[in-house]
Amino acid sequence: MTTTPFSPALDWVRRHVETGRLPVAVVGIASADEVLALEAFGTDAGRTAHVDDRFALYSVTKPLSALTAMRQVERGLLTTDTPLGRAVPGAPAAHATLQNLLSHTSGISDVVLGEPQSLRAALERAPLEFVTGTARRYNNLAWEGVAALVEHASGRSFHEEFAAMAADGGATTLDFDDADAHRVHDAELADHDHPALMTLRHPAAGAVGSVGDLLAIGRSLLRGDGAVVAPATLTAMRRPRTEGLYVIDANPVKVHEHFGLGFNLPRRPGLIDHSVFGHEGWTSTQFWISPDAGLVLALGTNRINSWRPEVGIDFDELFNAVFAGAR
Repeated sequence: MTTTPFSPALDWVRRHVETGRLPVAVVGIASADEVLALEAFGTDAGRTAHVDDRFALYSVTKPLSALTAMRQVERGLLTTDTPLGRAVPGAPAAHATLQNLLSHTSGISDVVLGEPQSLRAALERAPLEFVTGTARRYNNLAWEGVAALVEHASGRSFHEEFAAMAADGGATTLDFDDADAHRVHDAELADHDHPALMTLRHPAAGAVGSVGDLLAIGRSLLRGDGAVVAPATLTAMRRPRTEGLYVIDANPVKVHEHFGLGFNLPRRPGLIDHSVFGHEGWTSTQFWISPDAGLVLALGTNRINSWRPEVGIDFDELFNAVFAGAR
């Protein structure tokens, strides 16, 4: 067996698939110039994983939607201080800005992911649960506000603008249709209705794509080629917007996370590389970029909450093997 700098990371993914912790997985690692590793592992209900397979990305959607919104800022159609009321004037959170919506500081009271049937109607009546900008609470409904601002600014649907972002980044299969995606495991354990979510084409959690799609976008951002957003825009998106704020979250690990504009900025003690930014999805999908290592990591997989105790996956192990362990 040939050993490469990424063999420990690939072995890590293989091991979790072989033990059944992950049903299937596709892992990709790339530099700005090339794809350095891309492998698929496992078979699920007779379907053998392939490197081109697509997965329901869940919250990996968020940074992709944020990039879509920031392209409107680059065009002079919005700023990060544009209030939600510009597009949804009657909303209780009309004063919340695009920055608030992208950084989980809007104060909007969230709804169960996958409900209701109209995200826009829910946004229009959602009350505030804390004063905007004074705390951080992870939120999905706020991203419908991001979509509303994109649509109001661009004159096109959010999904058209999202598709344009994906195409410019070289993501050829990224969309909101999961017809050919790997099935999602353990949704029932979380009392989650995956098919209902997919009907919403949710700007926070509804995107579907391949590891190759994520690597393409990540490589563009690493290169700073401006195809997705300009380097200065990415720098602004990576700037922490939640430091010092009270964190409303039952998970104590979340206190070591900060948010920029759409990007999670994990600063957990177990991570060696604190330059990393990106996002994780509820289905355990991963999309992370390390400027220090000059690498992109993408993982496509399909189990809800695989970090829960009875499954017990610690993705910081993978991050360290990729970003700090590769030589």
